[in-house]
Amino acid sequence: MKIFLLTHERELHRATNTGSLAINDAKGIVERILWERVNPNKELTKLIENNQALLLYSKGESSKAIVEEYDNIIIIDGTWQESQKIFNHSPYLKNAPQFTLQTSNDSSYKLRANQPKGGLCTIECIIEVLKIKGENELAAELATKFEQFNG
Repeated sequence: MKIFLLTHERELHRATNTGSLAINDAKGIVERILWERVNPNKELTKLIENNQALLLYSKGESSKAIVEEYDNIIIIDGTWQESQKIFNHSPYLKNAPQFTLQTSNDSSYKLRANQPKGGLCTIECIIEVLKIKGENELAAELATKFEQFNG
């Protein structure tokens, strides 16, 4: 399994970026790809074209794909506004099968304002995907790192 963080360049310099926690501690499962508007990542576009990657993204619609059926998961890593911009300016992402996480808990992330109700931060999304995929030990390790970071 591979989780690709399609990351807005501003996230690289933010101390509040939770995607970095997963990259450092997820045993190579999580990889960061810098989003470029005019030069999309060839690996991601190929995976999407071959129906080998799922985009974790919420447009307010019900889930259309099943996470368990995909070995490659794409998560947009940025603020909610940046994530929407990345999605809107990346036609190839609109061709990806999409999945929306259904969780009963609101985000526990405290370090940024303007979190939408029901919206999770990047590492919370990664943890939920890992749980769905049966990677419970790694999910628990990342949850502990997140709690320390978020404390």
